[in-house]
Amino acid sequence: MKTLLLIIAALMIVSVWNGPLAAQAKILPYPINQKQLPNGLNVVTVQFDSPGLAALYIVVRVGSRNEVEQGVTGFAHFFEHMMFRGTEKYSRDKYNDVLKSIGAGANANTWFDRTIYHMTGDATKLETMFEIEADRFMNLKYTEHDFKTEAGAVKGEYTKNNASPYAQLEENLLNTAFDKHTYKHTTMGFLKDVIDMPNQYTYSLEFFNRYYRPEYSTIVVVGDANAEQVNALAEKYFGMWQHGTHLSAVPPEPPQDTVRYTHLENGSIPPYLGLNFKTPAYSDQDINVPAIDVLNAILFSETSFLYKKLVLEEQKVRNLSGDMLFTRDPYLSSIEVSLVKKEDLQYVKDEILKAIEDFKKNGTTDKNLIETKSRMKYSYAMSIDNPSTIANSLSTFITLIGDPESLNRMYALYEKVTVDDLKAAATKYYVPSGLTVATISADAQGGVK
Repeated sequence: MKTLLLIIAALMIVSVWNGPLAAQAKILPYPINQKQLPNGLNVVTVQFDSPGLAALYIVVRVGSRNEVEQGVTGFAHFFEHMMFRGTEKYSRDKYNDVLKSIGAGANANTWFDRTIYHMTGDATKLETMFEIEADRFMNLKYTEHDFKTEAGAVKGEYTKNNASPYAQLEENLLNTAFDKHTYKHTTMGFLKDVIDMPNQYTYSLEFFNRYYRPEYSTIVVVGDANAEQVNALAEKYFGMWQHGTHLSAVPPEPPQDTVRYTHLENGSIPPYLGLNFKTPAYSDQDINVPAIDVLNAILFSETSFLYKKLVLEEQKVRNLSGDMLFTRDPYLSSIEVSLVKKEDLQYVKDEILKAIEDFKKNGTTDKNLIETKSRMKYSYAMSIDNPSTIANSLSTFITLIGDPESLNRMYALYEKVTVDDLKAAATKYYVPSGLTVATISADAQGGVK
C-alpha cells in the first residue's frame, strides 16, 4: 500500500505541473513537525509508515565553510572521525555493542556546509539511540594521544583520496575559482594543514566547543515515531545541552572579472574538461536557483541535443553532464566532460559555449521545459521512499537555511520556472567573467583558451 501511494503521489506531481492543482501539491506528502527547545536545538519529526524502523539524523550546520582561520582547515571532517572514538560512559567498543543490540547502523559524513551523523534501527529502541547520541555530543573527551592518532588517520584518508586525479583537480579548481571564501579548500582541507593537524590539539578543543552546540544542530527523526514522543526524548536527553556564544564569520567572495584556468597533467585517464560558472547561493525565493538546475538538465543531460551530437553522433565525448550544487553561499555550476581524444578539448569547449549562447537567444520549447521539469520532480519524488532517504533529504534543506519545509517551497518554485527564466539565468550567470576552466590531459598545458 505504501509503495502504491508513493507512485500515485508521484504521478499526481507530474500531472499537475501545468494545472491549477500544482500549488496544492507538496513534494513530501507527509507533515513535518518542528519544535525548538529553549537551548536553540531544533527537533524535526516526520511520522512515516515504516513499522519497526526509525532514522535518527543529527545535522550540525558546520562544515569546511566554517574553517576561517589560516592553518587549521580540515577540522570539520576531523570531528566526523573523532565523534566515533567514544566517551567515558560509552567507549568505542561499548557504543558499537549498543548499536548491534538495537539493530542499528551508524555513520557520518562531512561537506562544505554541514556534518551529518545518522543511524537507522529498531524504532522501539529510539530512546537508546537518543541516549548514546546525546552522550557523545555533550560529553566527548579525548587525550592528546587520541587526537594525534585520529589526525594521523585523517592524513591517511587524504593521501588515499588524493591518489585520484579527479580529487587532485577538484582541489586545484576550488583553489583557483575562489580567492577569499572558504569554499577555496575542500572538505579534507589544505595538505599543509592536514600535515600539521597533529600539532593542533588545543585548537581542536576550541573548534568542538564553538560548533558542537544546540544552536548549530537539528535532530531529525523519520519513521515509526510521533512528534510528541520525539520531542519528549529530545528534551530529556538534549535539553541540558548548553547554548554556545560563537558566531562564525565566513568571508564573502569578491566578484570574479575574467576567465580562470587550472590544468592537471595526467595521461593515465581519459581527457577531461570542466566548465565551472559562479552561481548563486541556495534560496527558495530566488527563481534563478531552480532555473539553472533545469537549464543544466535541458542542455547537458542524456536527452540533450549536445549529448546526441557529441556523444552519440560524433563520438568525441564519452560522457557529458551538468550539475549545480545547492550551497549556503554562492558556489559553482559545473559542466563536466570526459573526452575520447585530448585534441578535441578546444572543439568540445567551443560547442558547449556555442550551445549556451544559442540558448540565451532562443531558449527551448515549452514542451521540452514541461517534460524536463516533470522528469526531475518525478525522479525525486520516487527517491524519498524510506525513513533514511526522507531524513537525508530534509537534512539537505536544514543545512541550507535551517528549515526542512524549504524542501516543499523549493519544489513549488520549480513549477514556476519559465523559458524566459532559463534564458535570464543563463544570461546572468553563464558568462566568461564567472568561468573557471579545469582540464586533465597528457599535455603540460590544458590546450584550451
